Amino acid sequence: MKILTIGNDINKWLTDLGINAELADSVTILMIFIGLAIVAWLVDFLSKKIILTIISQFVKKSKTNWDDILMKRKFFNKIAHLAPAFVIYYLIGWALDGYPGWTKVMMIVTNSYIVLNVVWIFNSFMNGVNDIYDARPTSKGKSIKSYIQVLQILAYLVGIILIISIIIDKSPGFLLGGLGAFAAILILVFQDSIKGLVAGIQLSGNDMVRVGDWISMPSHNADGTVIEITLNTVKIQNWDKTIATVPTYELVAKSFSNWRGMEESGGRRIARSINLDMKSVKFCSTEMIEKFKRFHSISKYINDKVTEIEEYNKSLNLDSGITANGRRLTNLGVFRKYLEAYLRNNPNVNLEMTFLVRQLEPSEKGIPIQLYVFSKIQSWAEYEAVQSDIFDHILAIIPEFELNVFQNPSGSDFQKLICD
Repeated sequence: MKILTIGNDINKWLTDLGINAELADSVTILMIFIGLAIVAWLVDFLSKKIILTIISQFVKKSKTNWDDILMKRKFFNKIAHLAPAFVIYYLIGWALDGYPGWTKVMMIVTNSYIVLNVVWIFNSFMNGVNDIYDARPTSKGKSIKSYIQVLQILAYLVGIILIISIIIDKSPGFLLGGLGAFAAILILVFQDSIKGLVAGIQLSGNDMVRVGDWISMPSHNADGTVIEITLNTVKIQNWDKTIATVPTYELVAKSFSNWRGMEESGGRRIARSINLDMKSVKFCSTEMIEKFKRFHSISKYINDKVTEIEEYNKSLNLDSGITANGRRLTNLGVFRKYLEAYLRNNPNVNLEMTFLVRQLEPSEKGIPIQLYVFSKIQSWAEYEAVQSDIFDHILAIIPEFELNVFQNPSGSDFQKLICD
C-alpha cells in the first residue's frame, strides 16, 4: 500500500528530480517532521476547540464546584494535550518507514512526552483534589497539602523511571531492581522531604498546627498567622506582613507557641503590673475614709469594712488612739479593692476566666500591683486598646488614694531638687 511507504515515496520523488541520495534523505526527514508537526498542531487545536468547548459548557451548567476547580487547574487542558501525542505515535510507523533510526528516536520522544504529560495530568488532578478539600467547611485549618505533595513526588519518580526505561529500552523492573544501590543517595537527596513528611504526620495527628493559627517561634523570627503548610515548609505571615518560612520538621524538633487555645478560650490575657512607691503606703485617715465612701464602686465595701473593723476593735477594748492597736484600712488595700470593682464593671473583661488583682513581692523598684485578668476582645489592635484604657484610668486614679507611682528619677527631678 502506498500509505505504508510514504517515506520511500518522497525520497524516490526527490531523487527523480535529480537531488542526490544524501540530500534527498535529509529533505525527506525534514518534510516528514514538518508534516507531523502540522498534524500535531491541527489535532491539538481541534481537541481544544471541540473537546474543551464541550467540557466548558458542561462545567458552566453543572451545580457542583469540583469540576470548576479542575477546570481552573487546567486538568482538562492537559488531557487534551494527549490527543496529538497519540496521533503522532500511530503516524510514526508509516511516516518514517524506511528510516528505522529516526523511527526509534521519535518513538522515544513521543512515549516520553506521553509519560510526562500523564504525570502532569496526575499532579493537576491532585492539586484540584487539594482545592476541593480546602473548600469543604470540615477542612478548616487541617491541610492535606503535604500528603498531596508526597504523591506528586512519587508520580515524578515513577515518571522518571519510565522515561529512563524507554530511553535505554529496558523494562521498569530492571531499573527498580537496581534502585537498592541508589537508596542512600535518594535518602540524602530527599532527606528534607522525608523529615517533612514525618513531621507533617505528627503535626496533623497531634493537631499541633493548622492553617490560620497564630504561632510564635522566636528561633526563626516568626510571629504571625500560618498561611500555608506544605511537605517541606510552613509559611507564616508575620504581623509586619513579612513572610517567614520555617521547615516543617523544625516545628517538631523545636519549641513554638500556638495561640489557638487563647483564641478558642473566649479571652486574651492581660498580665501587667504597676509599681507603687512603698513610702506612700499608709493607714487611712478619717478624712480619707469619708472620701472613699463617696466612690460609688467601693462605697458599700468601705461601709461594711469600717463597721467590721470597729466592732472587732471594740470587742478587744483596744486603745484606738495608738495606731499599732487593732485593725485599720490602708490606702493600698482600698486601692486594690477599687481596682477589682473597676475591672468587674468593665464590659470588656471576661469574669468567667482567671481574675486577680494581687500584690507581688516588693523590690527596690517599689510594690508591684499586678492585674491578671482576661479581655473578652482578642483582636490585637482592639485588645491593646482595652488594655491601654484600663491602665490609663489606673494611672490617673492612683493620686486619689494618696499613693505614688514608683519611677526612677529623671533629669527634671534632679533639676527641681537643685532649684529647691
